[in-house]
Amino acid sequence: MQLKDIQTKAGYDLWASSYEQTPNPVVAVDARHSIGLLAPRAGERILDAGCGTGRNLKPMLAAGALPHGVDFSPGMLAVARRAHPDVPLSEADLEGPLPFAGAEFDAVYCSLLGEHLDHPGRAVAEFFRVLKPGGRLVFSVFHPVLAATGMSAQFESDGEAYKLVAHPYTVDDYAGWITAAGFSTPERHEFSGDDQMVAEVPWASWLVGRPVLLVLTAAKP
Repeated sequence: MQLKDIQTKAGYDLWASSYEQTPNPVVAVDARHSIGLLAPRAGERILDAGCGTGRNLKPMLAAGALPHGVDFSPGMLAVARRAHPDVPLSEADLEGPLPFAGAEFDAVYCSLLGEHLDHPGRAVAEFFRVLKPGGRLVFSVFHPVLAATGMSAQFESDGEAYKLVAHPYTVDDYAGWITAAGFSTPERHEFSGDDQMVAEVPWASWLVGRPVLLVLTAAKP
């Protein structure tokens, strides 16, 4: 089946109804590690930036945190609203002004969308603005080493296969945007494919031992 390129917003709108049922090794690894690095706590206001179908809202709620999701895909937000009707969700482009005042959140969590952004620095600057002093950023992305092989997010819909646009950013690119926004020097956390990933996504066995996920964590001074 020939892959068709599709722009990010259109792609996620089309993918929304089947996203949760699409086996994805990067999502599987991210789900185990990124929320752990966020370590949500009771009463914290957390911005889930690029919340998609809301898959990360559940562990935030379980910890007693007060999440607010934002995404630019109406299709993804519709799925998230059905799953979490009591969580506030906003439609907004992460590369434009976010609909929040400054210093509203204790943490910003941005999972697996950095490679889709045309101007990641703009998004990271907004994350800095809406964080309280001392607040933290957890920013996970498809590992640049793996992205450099040409692999990117793919899905099928109505008998057609699609590939989302992905930019070949490097680890240093992401770290540079974070420090340029005013954050502390980010800590780098790198995760490779493993047996647990294969148990969840058997076709991804070729990724065992290969870098799959990069998570950068930083704080607002």
